[in-house]
Amino acid sequence: MKRVTDSLFWIVLVLLGLYVLYSKGYIMASFESVDPKVAYEMLESDDNLTLLDVRTPDEFKHDGYIDGATLIPLGQLAQNLNMLDKSKKVLVYCRSGSRSVSASRMLDSKGFSVVNMSGGITAWKSEKLPVSMESR
Repeated sequence: MKRVTDSLFWIVLVLLGLYVLYSKGYIMASFESVDPKVAYEMLESDDNLTLLDVRTPDEFKHDGYIDGATLIPLGQLAQNLNMLDKSKKVLVYCRSGSRSVSASRMLDSKGFSVVNMSGGITAWKSEKLPVSMESR
């Protein structure tokens, strides 16, 4: 019996590890992920880029946002794809990088060219990159 329990423990542990890797976009992702510094460089140099924030309106308002971002919360993204231009690359971010992976997977499956920003606005702020706090 102990042998079965030990085997189940390791199976569950491996599956949990695979789930974490999948949810963070490290495995089985057909889109690119970049760190905040690379994302900043992309925003500075690429005019054919849409910046998409998939956080909630409260997070957008209280935590600030990256200038030029379009806010479409993850839960409303599927219904609002028409707000995005398929001819442009979409750079997606959220608070910590998990929701943006989900959004990136969905956008990729709908034919968008997607880049995910790893670590979200939390990582962006830790790099001391500019954040807007003005109401829009």
